[in-house]
Amino acid sequence: MQQPTSRPASTSTRLGPSPRPYQVNTQTKVIDTVHGRILCIADIRGRLSSLNDLAREENAKAIIHTGDFGFFEATSVDRIHDRTLRHLTMYSPLIPSAQRHHLLSPENSAATIRQTVTISMLSEFPLLLASQIKLQVPVYTVAGACEDILVLEKLRTGTYDVENLHLIDEATTRCLDIGGIKLRLLGIGGAFVPHKMFDNGEGNATIAGGNGTIWTTALQIGELVDTAQRVFDPTETRLLITHASPGREGIIASLALVLKADLTISAGLHFRYACSWNEFSVQADYDDFRSKLRNGRDAFYRVWESVKSQVDAVIDENQRVLLHKALSVVDRVPLTIGQPAPGGGPPAAEDTAWKNCWNWNLCDAAYGSLVLDIKEGRVSAELRSQGFNYAYRRSATPTTQPTPTSTKPPLPPQITSITPIKAQTPAPAAEKATPQEADVPSRTHALPPTSEPASGKETPPATKVNGSDSTTSTPGSAEKEKDKGDREKSERNKPKRKDRKDRDHDRADKDATRDLDGEGSSGERKDDSVTMATAPPKPKLELTGSSAPGSDTGPVSPRTDSAGARTPTSRKQPRNPWTLFVRLPNPTSEPELREFFGEAKAGITRVNFPGPVSGRERKIAYVEFGDEVAMKAGLEKHAEKLNDGVPEVVRSDPRSSRDHGGYRGFRGRGRGGPGGGFAARGLSSAGLVRGGAPKTNGDT
Repeated sequence: MQQPTSRPASTSTRLGPSPRPYQVNTQTKVIDTVHGRILCIADIRGRLSSLNDLAREENAKAIIHTGDFGFFEATSVDRIHDRTLRHLTMYSPLIPSAQRHHLLSPENSAATIRQTVTISMLSEFPLLLASQIKLQVPVYTVAGACEDILVLEKLRTGTYDVENLHLIDEATTRCLDIGGIKLRLLGIGGAFVPHKMFDNGEGNATIAGGNGTIWTTALQIGELVDTAQRVFDPTETRLLITHASPGREGIIASLALVLKADLTISAGLHFRYACSWNEFSVQADYDDFRSKLRNGRDAFYRVWESVKSQVDAVIDENQRVLLHKALSVVDRVPLTIGQPAPGGGPPAAEDTAWKNCWNWNLCDAAYGSLVLDIKEGRVSAELRSQGFNYAYRRSATPTTQPTPTSTKPPLPPQITSITPIKAQTPAPAAEKATPQEADVPSRTHALPPTSEPASGKETPPATKVNGSDSTTSTPGSAEKEKDKGDREKSERNKPKRKDRKDRDHDRADKDATRDLDGEGSSGERKDDSVTMATAPPKPKLELTGSSAPGSDTGPVSPRTDSAGARTPTSRKQPRNPWTLFVRLPNPTSEPELREFFGEAKAGITRVNFPGPVSGRERKIAYVEFGDEVAMKAGLEKHAEKLNDGVPEVVRSDPRSSRDHGGYRGFRGRGRGGPGGGFAARGLSSAGLVRGGAPKTNGDT
């Protein structure tokens, strides 16, 4: 047909001969009347020897193919455009990877590629013609976007004849008697390019193409409608095979409506997964479905209006009939539900194809396939896709995962301001603060309502017990004392096994704290609390083992950054609040412990095995996470067993004495001795600190 002057690309203005009227190439093939499987694949790309292997793997009795088949012969290479040849080189499965990379390197020109590429690197079709490859099952295919039009026309005219190979096009259809149904195959090949729909290219009939490419024309669509109407049988099941997807192209979707297709199979999108859908599943409502068809119609008419006068001047009567049928496809937009039909007919109802026509878009044959299993009239579908490989994410470094140094736990509400002051140094009592620490900022804290600022008349250290001033009382201390007594009484009735387990847990906490925070010269762990922003303390009140017990104020908030009222020492970061305690049944390495947490291991920032205590193996660990969400994931998604045992995994309970300095209250004791038992943990959660008998500031 004549080319519109408004479009680029082909320079052909020659019309193909008028198609011969009333000729339909149709055959019925009986495959298996009881049960049969049909393998559906796309883009075999010339590797035709694999067709038999694929059919054998799926126990298929026939193959339906769409997309690029590889219709090339030895002389085709000279007719392929440079850009198309480069595309074929890039995706041909017959070219080794190393050779392909070399050919496609920037230093190789199009002429170099043309001199190197041979037909054996693009397609095995010549071997099929020479019967060196024989198809073991019938193969039904449409043309793809990259084919040689001269080869296709030789197949259509019978010049080339290959056993078990059937080219489905606008003038050729097949009917398969399989599994209790008659499956009518209707197809149209080539890429869908709206501005080429009235260009015949180098084709001699309705099929159009050139320079190694094939595209769909309006006359092809009209002839396919004519063919379908001539072979229509209401007892058949209709399958439309296209290269372009009806999911993207509104005119192809309209074509399926006109042909009354029950099923469609397409390619052209090159996904790693095959897609299965009906319009009801992907459109918000019926009007959205109609909108897609209208958009396809509008795009067509923008081209049609520019070439209409030229086309009308050159087409013959047979072509005019086909053109009208093509225009009926373009105009096939269902009416709005309830809208009166033209001519006074009944109100429009919902088109059944909206829900009943099912579509598949296939990935390339190298990545997957569709199998239609047909038995007793039921068509079942099996989709297989190689899909994406996400294994790289296991070794990738998370970019959004918080770390202990980049994300700090929020400060408790006691913090009111940050004021640079001179701070204490954990040193002998008579030693003054070092010059370096004089400029280190310290945090000031809200004092308890009844506490008085330090005035230099504090009670001597011997009268202070773990930061609690014996001369001052805190609100509710009597109630806390009573509550403590009740808790201790309750704990004395707990089973010994429970107490022993609790003591082990508490002792493990202390071990971990020594490992995290370091040890004082006297063996007592050093606290991470900061000095209170009160009047400068007297030298006689300075601490040797912990700064918190010597504080004159209430609870001290945990330090959340490296700045604080402390002389730089070898102390490590404060305890991570998002930590899980793990009691191990058997000694375990850090990699094994990380793998134990499965998919939650990505959130782990540190694994700590506390130093062993005399006479006890290292069977406990602390696993720190970047945030609370990651910690909860670890608590929920860890494995059941580790090294032939079942570990105990619980959230580590941050103790007030470790994270908040001294306390204003009373100790909690379990039956097993200082620091153990459920009561101690209960007091800790209440803001108190578990432990043994009260110690003064010099005790170890």
